[in-house]
Order: sequence, then C-alpha cells, then structure tokens
Amino acid sequence: MKNLQRTEEQLVRMRRWLWHSGLPKAQALLLAAWEVYSKPVPASCGQLLIQLLLCALISGAAGGLAYNWLTVSLVYSVRTSVTGAMACGFLLFLALGLVHPARCLLAITVPTLGTRQGRRLLLSSGFAELATHVVPNILANVGATTQVLRCVAQGSLESLLNSTHQLEAATVALDQAAGRGLTLETTSNCSALYLQMLVATQRVYEDVSALEALVRGLALGTSRVLAGIFILSLLSESTWYLKGYLTNLQFDNLYHSKQLEQLLRENQDSPLAASPPALVLRTTGLKLSRAEIFHCLFRLAFLGMPLGAMAVIVAADYVAFLLARMAVDWAQKLPTLPIHLSIKYDAKYTVLAFVSFIFNQPSEERSSDTYQDSYKWELRFTSASCQLHSAHPPQYTAALAAGTLFLFASATVFLETYARRLGHRVAASFFQAREEQRARYLFARLHRSHQKRQVESIHARVSSCSHSLVP
Repeated sequence: MKNLQRTEEQLVRMRRWLWHSGLPKAQALLLAAWEVYSKPVPASCGQLLIQLLLCALISGAAGGLAYNWLTVSLVYSVRTSVTGAMACGFLLFLALGLVHPARCLLAITVPTLGTRQGRRLLLSSGFAELATHVVPNILANVGATTQVLRCVAQGSLESLLNSTHQLEAATVALDQAAGRGLTLETTSNCSALYLQMLVATQRVYEDVSALEALVRGLALGTSRVLAGIFILSLLSESTWYLKGYLTNLQFDNLYHSKQLEQLLRENQDSPLAASPPALVLRTTGLKLSRAEIFHCLFRLAFLGMPLGAMAVIVAADYVAFLLARMAVDWAQKLPTLPIHLSIKYDAKYTVLAFVSFIFNQPSEERSSDTYQDSYKWELRFTSASCQLHSAHPPQYTAALAAGTLFLFASATVFLETYARRLGHRVAASFFQAREEQRARYLFARLHRSHQKRQVESIHARVSSCSHSLVP
C-alpha cells in the first residue's frame, strides 16, 4: 500500500511538473519557431537555419501526406506516387524557403480547411471513398447472386440432359431386348437449350463484371478530378483572402487586434478608448452571435442531403451482402434427388390358342424373352463445373471513413467563423506593417462613425427642443 501511495505521489508530482514547466516551455518554443517562420527576412544565420529547417520539415510532411493520399485514396501506382510526392515536397521547399507570401499562403490554407471549400473537399473525399470501395462491393454481391442463378440453371439443365440420356439408353436397351423400334421423343432440343442458357448466363455475368469495372474506373477518375479541382479551389480561396488582406484596407477588417489596442491607449482622450464599439470582433473570442449561430444551423440543414445519400449507399451495400449470402447458402444446401428407374420386360405367347378355346382347355403360355434392368442417377440443381462466388462482406472501413469525413465536414459549419478569425491572425503575424495600417484605418473609420452618431444625436435633441418650444 505504501509503495502504491508513493507511486501515485510521484505521478502527481510529474504531472504538476509537466503542467507548470513543460507546457509553458513547449508553448514558448512554438511561439519562437512561429516568429522565425513568419519573418520575411531572417535577422541572423541561426534564424535562417531554423527557418530552412522548418520549411524542410513542412515539405517532408506534405510529401508524406501526398504519397499516402495518392496511393490510398487516388490508387496511383507506387512509382507515380513517389514521383509526385517528391516533386511536391521539393517544389514546396523551394517556395517556402524563397517566397515569404508562399509561407503565409500555406499557413492560411490550414484554417481554410474549416471553411466552405474545406467542407466540399471533405464531402467529396467521403463520396469518393464510397464510390471507390462500397459501390464496387455492391456490384460484386450482385454478381455473386447472378452467379447463383447461373449455377442453378446450368445444374438443372445438366440434370435434365442426364435424365434424357438415361431414358434414351433405357429405350435402346429395351428395343434391343424386344426387337421392336421403340423411340423416345422430346418436344425440344435440350442440347441447344443448354447452350443457349450457358451463353445467356455468361453474358449476364460478363455484363455485371463489366459494369463493376466501369463503375470502379469512373469513380476513381471522378475522385481524382474532383480532388484536383478542390485542392485548386482551396489554394485559390487562400490566395483570394491574402490578396484582399494586402490590397484592400476594408477587407475583413473588424478585429480587435493588438495594434488597435495600442492606438486606443495612445488616444486616451478619444471616446472610443472608454467603450470600444460592438462592431469590433475579438480575434481570440469563442463566443458566437445569434446571427452566426443561425447561419451555422442553416448551413447544417443542407448537409442532410449528402448524409441521406451516404446512408442509402451504405444500406444498399449491407442489403446486397445479405441477399448474396442467403442466395449462396441456399444454393449450397440444395439437396440431390436420387432417381431409380427399373425396367422389366417379359414377353409370352400361346400356340393355337383357338383350339384350346374350342375344347375348353387352358392354353399353354410360353415365354419368348425376358429383360430386366435398372438405371440410377441423381438430379443435381447446381452444376459441379460452375463455381459459386462467396458474398463480399460490407465495407465497414470505407463507411466508417466516409462517416468520419462527414462529421468533420459538419464540424466545419461551426468552425468556419473561427477559421476566418484564425486566418486573420495568421496574415497579421506575417505582415505586421500592413496590420498596423489596417488598424489605423479601422480606428479612423470607427472614430468617424462615432462622431457621426454624436452629431446625429445632437441634431435630434435640438429638433426635439425646438418642437417643444413651438406653442
């Protein structure tokens, strides 16, 4: 017990040490690394090396993610994926190391994933996952069901042909024994029917296989094209935001930044210092207004349609698996029917039967020939030459991945506002001089707005007083 108490005390002390010393140090280290990364020109060789090291780490991580994305999601070959990942990492390293706005653009792209373009990218990735793995699995189960029908039809016709051959053999043997021309007639050509059945079932199976390959190829090609389109749109939206931030002082300029706080402290005589206007948003604020919550719920309602489509695809996969498994189990449990045909032929004749009839004497019967034989065969409802395909289980992994992507897409509805605020903070940290200009412009704009409201209130008071003095 004492040892357990000592161990618990040591764990508590270690936890406190990590919380009070480890986390602040890690936070300070991250802030220092971010300050070096966001600088347009390093101040020393050490900062230059740190900046290049950070660019190399980011490029390597991006190359690894690109390789995994190309091989797993877009199903490219290993050689193509390695080439694309290496090219992506090398070009990204050059862009990050040489171009300061490129570093800002990449940093803004991360919070942009929480906006509308990121939501579209996540939804398209979810549908691509379903189209690449679940839809072909549905068609494979449909093919397994059609294979059951093919095997049952082929086995039934083979049993019919076998029965016909057995009856023909019995007829020939009886004909030879009796010495009479016995024939067995069938109303149709069983061999031709058997060949037609084989051709028809093989054609259906080939059509289903071709449809499965076509759907798989279309889904893969569509996912590749959509992935490229949404990546370009993601970069274009980040570029649009950075361009608006650098060229337009009014663009997304409603944030309570450090520069604005400094201006308010420098202008203590301004009425804005006492009560900042409500139009200014706090960059780090987590509270959403009613209008923002209403817009989030409104956008969330539109996600019901893709959710329903995903649910239908997943349910169809499960239903197709159940039907295929039931069909395969039913075909495997079909019994064989044994058939036993016994033929007994006994021919007798009498000599001068009319004489015996006249004298009322029994006629003497003599046996001319006797034939007896038996034939045994089995009726099989499945063909031994037709192999049944096992049912493919539902793609739970793909469904889980699509559901996770949908949850992330739903979360971006509420994170979009915070993503905008974070994007502003990222741009402000990279371009501090521009942020000071924007803060001065916002301060002047708010000051003019406050003066205008004061003038309007004075005019309203004067007009009310004049109306009260009129008899």
